[in-house]
Amino acid sequence: MGPLAGVKVVEFAGIGPGPFCAMLLADMGAEVVRVDRPVRPLRGGAAGGALLGMLPPEKDVLNRSRRSVALDLKKPEAVAAALALVARADALIEGFRPGVMERLGLGPEPCLARNPRLVYGRITGWGQHGPLSQAAGHDINYIAIGGALGAIGASGGAPVPPLNLVGDFGGGAWPLAFGLVCGILEARTSGRGQVVDAAMTDGTALLLAMACSLRAAGLWSRPRGENLLDGGAPYYGTYQCADGKWLAVGPLEPQFHALLLERCGVTDPELQAQGDQPSWPERRQKMAALFRTRTQQAWCTLLEGTDACVSPVLDLDEAAAHPHNAARATFIEVDGVTQPAPAPRFSRTAADRPTPPRPPGADGEAVLADWGLSAAEVAALRAGGALG
Repeated sequence: MGPLAGVKVVEFAGIGPGPFCAMLLADMGAEVVRVDRPVRPLRGGAAGGALLGMLPPEKDVLNRSRRSVALDLKKPEAVAAALALVARADALIEGFRPGVMERLGLGPEPCLARNPRLVYGRITGWGQHGPLSQAAGHDINYIAIGGALGAIGASGGAPVPPLNLVGDFGGGAWPLAFGLVCGILEARTSGRGQVVDAAMTDGTALLLAMACSLRAAGLWSRPRGENLLDGGAPYYGTYQCADGKWLAVGPLEPQFHALLLERCGVTDPELQAQGDQPSWPERRQKMAALFRTRTQQAWCTLLEGTDACVSPVLDLDEAAAHPHNAARATFIEVDGVTQPAPAPRFSRTAADRPTPPRPPGADGEAVLADWGLSAAEVAALRAGGALG
C-alpha cells in the first residue's frame, strides 16, 4: 500500500534527517532496508545500537516501518553484501561526512557502477563541498548560517532554537525525500541515476523564500522580534492566560482581526488600528493584559474554531488529545508509543499503518535472502562476522 509501493531503498544508518527521510519514504509504501552497524556491548552491558541517537531502538519512531540488517562495513565481504543490496535498489540514503562512504568503498562511483539507475541521496549539514563541509555541526549551526536562527526570538532577546525542526527535518530530510523521488521519476525516463546533495544550510535558506520576499518589499526590515511574522505584530504572537497557559493569536487579515476584537468586546480605537506599526509595542501590552483576564479554556470556548484565528498552545500530550487531531487521527499509537501518523494522506493509495521499529540487525538473514543473496552467501557472511 501507499503511493511508493514497489520502490526499494537502502538506508545506511545515521541519526536525525537521514532516518526521518527514510521514515517518510517507508510511510508512503517504499520498501526501505536499514543497514545498521553490528551491536556490540559497551561498559555496563549497554548496547551500542541502543545509544544511537540516545534512544532505545523500540522507542525510536524515526526507524519505524522498515527492516534492519547489521553489516560490519569494515569487512570487505560486508561491503560486497551492501553493494548487492544497492544493485537492487532504486535509491540510497547516507548521512556521513563527505568522504566516509568513499573510504568504505560505497561511494557514488562503485554504487552507480553496480546500478546505473540508482539515485544516491546524501544528507549533510554543510553539503558535499564548501569551506565547512568537513566540520562537525548540528541543526543549530546549520540554521545559524542559513539565516533562520537569527530571525527567531523576542525583540531584544537571544535567538531561540526552534527545536531541531528547521535544519534536520524541514531543511534536510524533506528536501532529500523530494530530491530522491524526483530522481527516481527522472531515472525511469532516462535510465540513469545521479547523486542528490541535500545540505541543511541549503534547505534552511529555501525555507526562507517568503521571508526574502517580505524583506525585498520592505515588509521585513526591523530587528528580530519586531516584524510581521516573528512575534512583533500584536496580532501575530502568543499570550499568557490567567491560568498560566498560552494562546496562539494570528488574525492577519483585517476582517479576522476585526472579528477577534468584536468577540473579545474590545472598543479601544488604538487596538483597532491594525496597520499602525509604530504602536505595536503598546498594543501588545494591552493585548497581553486582555488575555490575562481569562483562562486558556475560557478563551478557547469563546474563540477557537472561529475566524478570529486563536488556538491553544499545547504540549505533546495535549496535542494528541485535542479534538481536531483526534478526529483526524493525527497521532496514533504503535506498540505503546504515541507518534504522528503518516502524512500527507492519499485518497486512493493510502499508506499502511506504521510498524514498530526493529532492533539493529533483527532481519539480516531474511533481508539478504529476499534481496537476492544465496543461503551460502548469507552463511558465509555470518561465519566471517560480517553479518551482525
